[in-house]
Amino acid sequence: MEKKFLCQHQKKEPYYHFLNSTMIIKELNGNKPVFGEDCFLAENCVIVGEVTMGDQCSIWYNAVIRGDVHYIKLGNKVNVQDGAVIHATYQKHPTNIGNNVSIGHNAMVHGCTIHDNVLIGMGAIVMDDCVIESNTIIAAGAVVTKGTHVKSGTIYGGIPAKKVKDISQELISGEIDRIANNYVKYSSWYKE
Repeated sequence: MEKKFLCQHQKKEPYYHFLNSTMIIKELNGNKPVFGEDCFLAENCVIVGEVTMGDQCSIWYNAVIRGDVHYIKLGNKVNVQDGAVIHATYQKHPTNIGNNVSIGHNAMVHGCTIHDNVLIGMGAIVMDDCVIESNTIIAAGAVVTKGTHVKSGTIYGGIPAKKVKDISQELISGEIDRIANNYVKYSSWYKE
C-alpha cells in the first residue's frame, strides 16, 4: 500500500509519494521543520524540531538533522548525504549552513557555522563553535576540533585538521560547484 506524506513547505505543500516510508519529520517543543521549494527528502531521513532549509536542498538516506536543542539553518542548494548527522549544542551553539554546501556521506556537523561554497568530505567531523569560511574543502576523514576558524580558500585535512594548502579556482568549480550541482540533478531523478 502506498503512503502519502504531506511535507510542510514555505510556499506550497507538495505530496511526496513513498512506499513503506520510515521518514521521520517531527515537530518538537512547538518547532517544526520548514522546507524551501524543490527539496528532496529520502524515505528514511530524520528531521526534527527547529530546522529551516532553503530551496533545492536534498537530504539523503539515513541522514539525521536534529534541531531539538538549538536551531539548524540550511541555505539553498545544500545536500546532506547518506548517513550524515547535523546537530547543535544545547543553548550554546546553533548550526548555520550557507548556500551551495555539500555534507559528505557519514559526516558529522555539530554546533558550527559553515559559509557558502563548502565541501565537507566523507566521514569528516566539524565540531562546536567552528567557522568554515566560503570556498573551502574539509577533506574526507578530517576532524575539525572545537573553535577552529578555517579561512576562506583553503583545504583542511587530518586529525586534528590543519591547513593542507590553498584551494585553486579549478577546485572550487571542479569539486565544490560540481558536487552541489550534481546533487540537485541526482535528487531530480527521485522526484520523477
